[in-house]
Amino acid sequence: MQQGLREKVFPGAVLLVGKGEPPLFFKAYGKANLFSGLPMTRETVFDLASLTKPLATTLAVARLADQGRIGLDQPVAGWLPELAGSDKATITVRQLLCHQSGFPAHRLFYMTLKSLAPRERKSAVLDLLKHAPLAYQPGETTLYSDLGFMLLCRLVEAVAGCPMNHFLKVEIYDPVGLNDLFFVDLTSNQRPHRPYAATELCPVRNRLLVGEVHDDNAWFAGGIDGHAGLFGTAEAVFQLLRFLIADFRGRVSTSIFSRQILSEVFHGVEKNPLPLGFDRPSVQNSSAGRYFSANTVGHLGFTGVSFWMDLEKDFSIILLTNRVHPFRWNSRLGQFRPNIHDRIMEHFEI
Repeated sequence: MQQGLREKVFPGAVLLVGKGEPPLFFKAYGKANLFSGLPMTRETVFDLASLTKPLATTLAVARLADQGRIGLDQPVAGWLPELAGSDKATITVRQLLCHQSGFPAHRLFYMTLKSLAPRERKSAVLDLLKHAPLAYQPGETTLYSDLGFMLLCRLVEAVAGCPMNHFLKVEIYDPVGLNDLFFVDLTSNQRPHRPYAATELCPVRNRLLVGEVHDDNAWFAGGIDGHAGLFGTAEAVFQLLRFLIADFRGRVSTSIFSRQILSEVFHGVEKNPLPLGFDRPSVQNSSAGRYFSANTVGHLGFTGVSFWMDLEKDFSIILLTNRVHPFRWNSRLGQFRPNIHDRIMEHFEI
């Protein structure tokens, strides 16, 4: 990790290694903010970027499915009638979660949203999604997409009848005791005051981003979305992962998810064996390194954050960095991450 600082892989980082509780290793390195000199600590809050997909949106959908309020293999248009008659009408919830919906990877929706009044932006996203050209027919192939998870956020809010962050807080985060996993609602005057890791000197907003979502589409939608917007500490991520695996194995006093839904989240189903919202290590040159088993799920985030959880070995590595601080062009983390993972696994003989 000190080598990562010296080679400017990141200004700062928090590394947590877990096998059961307490963590095997938990340490902070470097600076959370190069301009203020704020040191990185174990309490530093990170913009978790695309970790929002598995740790927020997917879990919200899973909770609604467990409650019988949605069906994973039903068309999302059944709950979002605005999509009826469009080429999105047949897309199922599972296809969105598995990145098989036909949506392209990304679109610069913020270029349209920035011309609208703030109160109009979030509702405008659904119309933008409705009219976004598909890259392929739903179910035809797999293409990682932010847009699919933006649509899932609208689904959650339509079914739950409240903002997705409120649903997550009441149904999942508060019951698990996760005070340090939250969204920063940019439409609210009361934002959490925490020691945030700075991200980018943003060319769109013309300022250093601290405690506001880095992703521009999410920012112009108010800070709460399905593809980005979640903030949290390494320990909060670890606690959530520990809860999920314990709940899956029936080892919690108060269960939130059924074993069936968590089995689908982690392993998919026979006809579609892809995890829901989570990623798996690639067969070759995986960012997880060489030692995680095939029964592993995790995810990466653009801001320099990641987690991998080995369900077979009951082992996880959470690496949160501010690699986009002060500029996003720093790509050294891609090579560094699998190397540090391998060193960790070798050290602990996992």
